[in-house]
Amino acid sequence: MTKIDAARLWSLNHRLLMSVIATVAAEVGALGLEVKELFVLSEVDEHPYPAELAAALVMPKPTMTLYVKRLEAAGLLRREIDPDDLRKHRLALTPAGRKVMQRGMTLLADAFAARVGRLSAGEQAQLRGLLEKLTG
Repeated sequence: MTKIDAARLWSLNHRLLMSVIATVAAEVGALGLEVKELFVLSEVDEHPYPAELAAALVMPKPTMTLYVKRLEAAGLLRREIDPDDLRKHRLALTPAGRKVMQRGMTLLADAFAARVGRLSAGEQAQLRGLLEKLTG
């Protein structure tokens, strides 16, 4: 059996993801966002606390703070007092933030779908299964 070159697999995966991101970067920019800010918005519902959000996105906390401040200033994100712990602030998307996030994620999904569309239905199912196994 041939030994798998893990570094090559990582490189191919990285190249695929970065090429998809590059494909939509200008359109995401036209929405008033950097691609990383889009990822921040897309994770707020699942990870509403800034430190938790930074961990989920593998981003330094100070960087997350900058993104949160910028997104707040743009009216896309707001901080709310956590009713369960008045010492904590939760993040929430504003209606404008949700709209921009949904549009940006559609751009990314469509660009990725174009790449995945090169695979047969069976290959797509196999890819999904493998990715779920690797990320689970």
